[in-house]
Amino acid sequence: MCVCVRACACACRFDEVYYGQFVSLYMKRVFFIDDSGPPLGHMILAFGAYLGGFDGNFAWNRIGAEYPSCVSVWSLRVLPALCGALCVPLVYLLTLELHFSHLSALGAALLLLLENSLIVQSRFMLLESVLIFFVLVAFFSYLRFHNAPKSSWFRYCWLLLCGASCAAAVGVKYTGMFSYLLLLGVASFHTWKLIGDHTISHLSVCVECVCQVVCLLVVPVLLYVFWFYVHLSLLHRSGPHDQLMSSAFQASLEGGLSRITQGQPLEVSYGSQVTLRSSASQPIPCWLHSHKANYPIRYENGRGSSHQQQVTCYPFKDVNNWWIIKEPGRQDLVVSSPPRPVRHGDVIQLVHGMTSRFLNSHDVAAPMSPHAQEVSGYIDFNVSMPTQNLWRVDISNREAESEVWKTILSEVRLVHVNTSAVLKLSGVSLPDWGFRQLEVVAEKVFKAQSSSLGWTVEEHRYGTSQEQKEREAELNSSTHIDVDRKISFWAKFLELQWKMLTVKQENSEHKYSSSPLEWVTMETNIAYWLHSSTNAQIHLIGNPVSWGMANFSLLAYQLMVAIYLLRRRRGFKDLPDGVWTQFLSLGCVCVGGWLVNFVPFLLMEKTLFLYHYLPALCYLHLLTPALLEHIHAHLLRSETHQCALGVCVLAMLVSVFMSYRTFCPLTYGSPELSANQLQGLRWRDSWDILYRHR
Repeated sequence: MCVCVRACACACRFDEVYYGQFVSLYMKRVFFIDDSGPPLGHMILAFGAYLGGFDGNFAWNRIGAEYPSCVSVWSLRVLPALCGALCVPLVYLLTLELHFSHLSALGAALLLLLENSLIVQSRFMLLESVLIFFVLVAFFSYLRFHNAPKSSWFRYCWLLLCGASCAAAVGVKYTGMFSYLLLLGVASFHTWKLIGDHTISHLSVCVECVCQVVCLLVVPVLLYVFWFYVHLSLLHRSGPHDQLMSSAFQASLEGGLSRITQGQPLEVSYGSQVTLRSSASQPIPCWLHSHKANYPIRYENGRGSSHQQQVTCYPFKDVNNWWIIKEPGRQDLVVSSPPRPVRHGDVIQLVHGMTSRFLNSHDVAAPMSPHAQEVSGYIDFNVSMPTQNLWRVDISNREAESEVWKTILSEVRLVHVNTSAVLKLSGVSLPDWGFRQLEVVAEKVFKAQSSSLGWTVEEHRYGTSQEQKEREAELNSSTHIDVDRKISFWAKFLELQWKMLTVKQENSEHKYSSSPLEWVTMETNIAYWLHSSTNAQIHLIGNPVSWGMANFSLLAYQLMVAIYLLRRRRGFKDLPDGVWTQFLSLGCVCVGGWLVNFVPFLLMEKTLFLYHYLPALCYLHLLTPALLEHIHAHLLRSETHQCALGVCVLAMLVSVFMSYRTFCPLTYGSPELSANQLQGLRWRDSWDILYRHR
């Protein structure tokens, strides 16, 4: 029943607009990149959509848009809802594995069950509940392994489940790495103690260490790669993010570039007509380009130029992107029979296909990057500026010194023979006289960044026309020679990893974005859905009472640890060794879990939201009842004090429940409240709750 309640409602909510686009692309097998995290989370959402028969045909363009009857809303939301519901018993079991009582476990489960923000986040097609579920499974299964009798071989099944859950947590969102690293730290500490235990044989210690390395390191890495294998196997069609990838990657997808490059010659030869795509993806993908326009005689800052033809990088397909590979000393601009391929180390000339200008560089400062050399299409003005148009081919990903320059597969650097400078994309936009295209320069290798030095032949034809007019017409035709240029999974995996980690979308301010320090005191909320004509609405707002209890528990634990440590330093042991170890273990898991899931966000320069705090909050909900049990059992000596604490705990639970009931209309979107009632729920002035007066 909990899953059904969490998965109901039939209008698009907040980030469902974001994740729904990826689900639709999965249904259509279209390739995409999401820099927010690995693909497992998207695949889980897509699996739910697949079970409901969703075909991907829905426009995810507006929050509040009603789902049509053909879309199974329940199937889209059922897996996040199921994960959110299972987090409650998992917290119960995890508390028991930390050696606390069933009463504390029940308290932790109730705090999670009555946490309004977690309910909201797990009701919709979002990923936080899935992430929290896998994190809780990982810690529960590891502690189950650690607490099991050492003679039991079945305990290694729990360790294997732990490793798989860690891989799943990281596979859902990269923030799952924080909890994974914490778990590795706990496991390393336990292993270090095991190594120092002389009652255990050397063989047993070795077996234990090997099993932990395999289950907690090797298995997560293999599964992480497996998520991408499934992802790339499913998404085999060209999509909206193709241009972020290399030409070889694009050509491996159905449609898009593969339709253009199908049947192209593989080996670049003298006389080949090519387009050269920059390997740099920043600021945008572009192709080496020239046009009938010269650099201005003088720039705005008074510096002079060569006044030769402009060479730029253009982010669109264009006939002016075509260049011809010419052999120095020969006048032929056609491919001989048989073709003579260009190899690593060969010296070539590049002739612009539409204007017949040679690619040239010289000791003249580039227009926007004066530390680098200008690159131009050479024009002979009968001045003392001789042509310098020889370029050496350097294949950076070659497998042999005699490597042939290959279409799409080879990444080359073009080294200027006269100056040893390398052709590169500076990434700076030219002024209006350069039509706002991107600047291309020649720069010394030791100064240049390697990512902007590479060029790839993307489109390729064998030239057959020597005359200019015939050659211009030829640029609109293609040569068909069937060539299989599939790239390996590992090449695609590594490239996709690099792009996900380096190609970031521009951060923009959002109405509901917030800073991590605002999360602790819940200074902010997020409106997930507003009814178009009534006051019905859904907000991501936590349970204020349990949120406050979590913060108080965090401060109380830190204070108690400090006092205990000082007293132990002075020789007073207030706790038996077993209880002290239990208390420290509680802090490692709960306080450590809060720290690793909160502090990193303070260092991030990205748009953040309140829901990013939910994994850290779950650790504090684990801490609160366990800390109360510790106080009751070990600090309060008299029955009167213990009874008073019990009454206080009962009062707090009632307050948590009443707070949950109070905010239920904003959690579930019903019943509809009046403007005065909504105004009464605005417990903080910073909360953005909208209402209509009638």
